[in-house]
Amino acid sequence: MEIIKDDNILKIEHVSMRFRMANDRVTSIKEMVTLLLKKKVEFREFWALKDVSFDVRRGEVLGLIGRNGAGKSTTLKIISGILKPTEGSVWRGGNIVPMLELGSGFDYDLTGHENIYLNGAILGYSKKYLQSKYDEILDFSELGDFIHVPIRNYSSGMLMRLAFSIATVVNPEILIVDEILSVGDENFQKKSHARMMELMNGGTTVLFVSHDLGQIRSMCNRVVWLEDHTVKMFSDAAEVCDAYRI
Repeated sequence: MEIIKDDNILKIEHVSMRFRMANDRVTSIKEMVTLLLKKKVEFREFWALKDVSFDVRRGEVLGLIGRNGAGKSTTLKIISGILKPTEGSVWRGGNIVPMLELGSGFDYDLTGHENIYLNGAILGYSKKYLQSKYDEILDFSELGDFIHVPIRNYSSGMLMRLAFSIATVVNPEILIVDEILSVGDENFQKKSHARMMELMNGGTTVLFVSHDLGQIRSMCNRVVWLEDHTVKMFSDAAEVCDAYRI
């Protein structure tokens, strides 16, 4: 794929994220409110990210690697706009579709049909555009007549298939993927992987998190390695994967 090196679509500059965590083990909201009113709750600071900076080029597949708890998911949520960083800034040059928690924007009392329009609207697409993509979304999801059933009756696999179909059929400018290429059964996994490759080869910018270094090496142009909540290394995919393996 051709990447325009001077055309950044994302810039993450000196981003830090601090959470305040209660030291006391509180088991209910009522207990928390009571302790807060009595001023008996002590908090400690936890920095999930510390001075993280990197850029993403238009059309690039950028990998994020690191051990559990290194800050990968927090980084993706900040880029997606789900979290606001404590320090630093994020510049976005295109619309973002985050596939972090598939189905998180669904209303479980509505049908799959209705949720296509609801979830699509949350992602910023018009009703007219979603109508033009509806048949494609339905065909890809393989839900058939279940599309008219309230999604509270769906299995987890059916939910994932619907969410994946909505997220990928709308051709986002920036796609954020967090370990979700194992969606549905084996046949759908192959189809979803092929769809991801189609997007990556078609100019969509992708941020991709995986613990599979082989997958990262083969699919990504550059890689950000997060360790101890900060950037350990940011370079060519093969170079970073080699260093990480060592």
